[in-house]
Amino acid sequence: MDLEARKKLIEVVKLARGSMSQRGFGKLLGVSATAVQLWEKGESIPDTQNMAQIAARAGYTMEELLNYLGVKPQAEFSDVNQIVKQIKVMPLSQVATIGKAVMDRLATAAETSPDEIKAS
Repeated sequence: MDLEARKKLIEVVKLARGSMSQRGFGKLLGVSATAVQLWEKGESIPDTQNMAQIAARAGYTMEELLNYLGVKPQAEFSDVNQIVKQIKVMPLSQVATIGKAVMDRLATAAETSPDEIKAS
């Protein structure tokens, strides 16, 4: 993570912590006050689970936070079989989210002209 992204992450961690002490915030996340202190100094970076909790507390989705930080997400899976394997073991709440996204995409495609569908 570059210096600019670290500075932004420091701001987000502080925003997420609010008026809570570093110790209290650490307890909430299940980490030490020292871990929170290191995040706020930019000397370490929260793991993915803590990053997601920090994002939520600061009012971001994980995707929004990564975009704000300028961190490029890992390449998306292009292998449909791999995606299907992952879906088979996901919690149903996540499968429902994927199902909704698929239905929204299909509804949008049904509303567009055939020429627009070919372009996408």
